[in-house]
Amino acid sequence: MIPSITRSNLPYKRILTGLAAAAFWLAVWQGIAMLVAQELLVPAPLVVLKTLFRLLSSPLFWQATGFSLLRVVSGFLAALVVGCAAALLTTRFSIARILLSPLLKIIRAAPVASFIILALVWVQTNWLPGFIAFLMVVPVVWNNLENGIRSIDGNLLEMAKVFHMGWIKTLIRVRIPAVMPYFLAACTTGLGFAWKSGIAAEIICRPALSIGRQLQDAKVYLETAEVFAWTAVAVALSILLEKGLLFLARRLGRRFNTGE
Repeated sequence: MIPSITRSNLPYKRILTGLAAAAFWLAVWQGIAMLVAQELLVPAPLVVLKTLFRLLSSPLFWQATGFSLLRVVSGFLAALVVGCAAALLTTRFSIARILLSPLLKIIRAAPVASFIILALVWVQTNWLPGFIAFLMVVPVVWNNLENGIRSIDGNLLEMAKVFHMGWIKTLIRVRIPAVMPYFLAACTTGLGFAWKSGIAAEIICRPALSIGRQLQDAKVYLETAEVFAWTAVAVALSILLEKGLLFLARRLGRRFNTGE
């Protein structure tokens, strides 16, 4: 008799499925490396793994990784604050929407590389990746929060007035739960933009301690295995940041009864 799938064994099934998919693509990668037979072009997975372990033993690895995280996360957090403030202003005052909306839409539509090149003139190299991450995330947060604020059910606000809830209770029990799903969506989407754009900025501006500089140096010196290893580190950190954010999102969702 085949056992039925229950909620308790679903996580194990996901893990096994993920491991099977990873094994498949590692086999494909190994096959391509054997077919090409040129480590300079496609290093084998084992070669990249050995390179990664060598990097992990270096203090430079931890310094570069730590500073990259600091730049991107600081830009991301600053963007959350400014994006929320912009959404509040544009939904409350029409003049703010008239002035800010075109600027934020231009920032959202413009290529990342254009901002990086322009910002090289204005911003110190060490802070440029954080500034770029900030610019890329602000429009995402603003757009999502503005949509969330405008979607609040007017009947609920009217009912809050009828029951004399006051603005603090209305904020906590009506406005925040209604807007929270939009805010969490902005956070998860924005974090991905922040990380990718921040690393891209590091590759171009080459701050002293950064993942982007290590990637660029490895490319210049034709250390292809090192390029693969640093790319794997960037991907792993992106996944860890996303998982951490999702954990906080679930906690916030339960706190404000959003069902997340």
